[in-house]
Amino acid sequence: MAVAGVTGVLVFQGVTGNADAPAGAEGTTGPVSTRGQTAPLTASTDGRSASLARRETEPFSMLGVTWTDPTARVKGTVEVRTRAVGSGKWSSWLRLDGDSGQGERGAARGGTEPAWVGPSDGVEARMTSAGKTSAGLPAGLRLDMVDPGKGSVKSMTPAAFAVEGTEEPTPSGTESTDPGPDATGTPETPATGEPTSEPPTSTPDTGTEPPTTTPSTSASPTDGPTDGPTGTATPTTSPSPSATTLPPAPPSTAPRPPITSRAGWGADESISPEEPGYLPGGKIKAVVVHHTAESNTYTCADAPAVVRGIYAYHVKQLGWKDIGYNFLVDKCGTVYEGRKGGVDQPVQGAHAYGFNSETTGISVLGTYTDAAPSQAAMVSVARIAAWKLGQYGVDPAGTTTLTAGDAGTNFFGKSWAKGAQLSFPVIHGHRDGYNTQCPGNAFYPQLATLRTWAGGPVAGLTVKSVTGAGLSGTTYYTKSRVTVGWSATTPASLIKQYELLVDGKPAVTVAGTATSASATLAAGTHTVAVRATHVSGKKTTSAAKTVVAETTAPTFTTKPALALRTGTVNTTAVPVTLSWKAADNKALKEVRLTAPAAKTYGPTVTSAAHTAKSGVATAWNMTAYDQAGNTAGGSVTATPVILQETSATRSGTWTSKSSTSYLGGKSLSSSSKNASLTWTFTGRSATWVVSRAATSGQAYIYVDGVKTATVDLKSGTTKYRDAIWTKTWATSGKHTVKVVVVGTSGRPTLTTDGLVYLK
Repeated sequence: MAVAGVTGVLVFQGVTGNADAPAGAEGTTGPVSTRGQTAPLTASTDGRSASLARRETEPFSMLGVTWTDPTARVKGTVEVRTRAVGSGKWSSWLRLDGDSGQGERGAARGGTEPAWVGPSDGVEARMTSAGKTSAGLPAGLRLDMVDPGKGSVKSMTPAAFAVEGTEEPTPSGTESTDPGPDATGTPETPATGEPTSEPPTSTPDTGTEPPTTTPSTSASPTDGPTDGPTGTATPTTSPSPSATTLPPAPPSTAPRPPITSRAGWGADESISPEEPGYLPGGKIKAVVVHHTAESNTYTCADAPAVVRGIYAYHVKQLGWKDIGYNFLVDKCGTVYEGRKGGVDQPVQGAHAYGFNSETTGISVLGTYTDAAPSQAAMVSVARIAAWKLGQYGVDPAGTTTLTAGDAGTNFFGKSWAKGAQLSFPVIHGHRDGYNTQCPGNAFYPQLATLRTWAGGPVAGLTVKSVTGAGLSGTTYYTKSRVTVGWSATTPASLIKQYELLVDGKPAVTVAGTATSASATLAAGTHTVAVRATHVSGKKTTSAAKTVVAETTAPTFTTKPALALRTGTVNTTAVPVTLSWKAADNKALKEVRLTAPAAKTYGPTVTSAAHTAKSGVATAWNMTAYDQAGNTAGGSVTATPVILQETSATRSGTWTSKSSTSYLGGKSLSSSSKNASLTWTFTGRSATWVVSRAATSGQAYIYVDGVKTATVDLKSGTTKYRDAIWTKTWATSGKHTVKVVVVGTSGRPTLTTDGLVYLK
């Protein structure tokens, strides 16, 4: 269905098929038809606003607003909203970037940047001038809509690349000579060749006469800058060479990234049959970074269609000879060849008004006013910049001087005259050389990162780990082999290689995608670092780490030993203390108990509380580790033995008591002064086990006939099986322990539950 008031339906080529083939699938896509349709905006009586009422349209996915004078700029607000195919849902208002940058000499129209809106079949538009009362909108305003088409057809060789001496293909139909949308609003002829039945649409009356421009086609050698008034280079001596006479492309210091060719994204070469142009000086001095100022909601499968839409908009709607950008990058990082002429050649684009003749243009699909581009897109932009600038020995992190092809003003209010010599960062934003927001407020601050990534050296290089070694303070210790891990903020695809340096000399060289490497060290103290080489050849070295290689094992200066301790005694859990001392000639790391339980102790710990089963000989095995991983073992074996009170030799009066709370269910109690119990055993540690209460009295303890302690059994809470007193000897031997009732006034009673010793 035709749009009411449409100036014509532009059928760019009648080939259909699948437009969503993978962007990088070379040979699976070819020239894909695109179709345009236009609708005039109605201007207000004061010429300061214009609109297009909501209406249905033929399907489209990209749009822009254009006007008659290609040199005119819109100072104001341009907004559109669209209806989605299928759901019928209308979008919110989308603001279009003010203008496309006056990119091409001989352009038929001026216009906003195109916006990708996805498959749509309805549209509404409105414009408002931001100028003073006397500054209205340009004449000939219309909405241009592009269907990027679908297709999977054989590749077609661009006419500009035809081999000399062979006949160039002549596209059929009227499209071969179609100069683009008619600047005066004259209806265009459909692909059928039949005249349109729709009446001509007059240019909206804005109160001003559209200016008449006659683009210059030549310039004398003394005309100064090679950029003409619309930003396209005019050779100073002879036309740009054709593709068949180009010198070989210079090699680059950086590798070429993967690039989807024009055939890969389905470029219909018949709509731009002109040969490409090349930079007059033959050298790229700078990279201008752009965004395409459209929605970020496209999918990566949509990206080839987005590129086709931009191509069709630039060529058929604005009347440019080809897409303006040299390269385009989608949010998944796929790179697309833009303007034809050879990606490795200094092709002159139409992307930076006044500075096209010394630069190449890279545009990221999407709008980056509020959100920065994806890392994948940033990496690809840096890789293209590094490769292209590397062909001409230009430092991406440096500055350069460009000659202004025309007077201009940039986004920051800086103005210059034609021929001015201006300093720019080698990688800079479109706004640096033109009054536009491009590449967006969120993208522009990221240009510093792009310069670092593209120009090197590798940034953020840090050793993150040294495995196979232990760390003590700031020194690592290993037996011999270590694996060093690192990280860098520069993306791996921009890093040529890493070297693992030992004492300043390369020990191992690995790829730029690696994050670790291993080396075997001789005995002694070494420095270990990582050196990264950027694709530009610049090198950077991380801070060094000190690594000591040694194979001397630690020692137990005091072998593991076991002793009884105070606490509650059970037949399955007798309180014991395990003690030891370990040392190392370099750095002790830890001591591990491996049996009968698993525990790990720090290098300064020399004892630990445990429990052991009574009547069972238990081996306590320990291993000392130094920071290098060298080890030494030590162990002790002991058996806790419970001697019931009934096994003691008694004197005086003792009463037997029964309770499940006592060891073995029984105990002996006495309040008779000087009543005693004596146990005889062979061992190296002993502990007396009692029951305690608030009325419990005191006892004297004699060891091997010598009084050694007075023990008070009084306790604020009742306790059973309480090991209250211990004694340990340096070696195992035969000993006697005698307990005597003191007969404490008011609380003379003792209740004893036996004796435990270690053998």
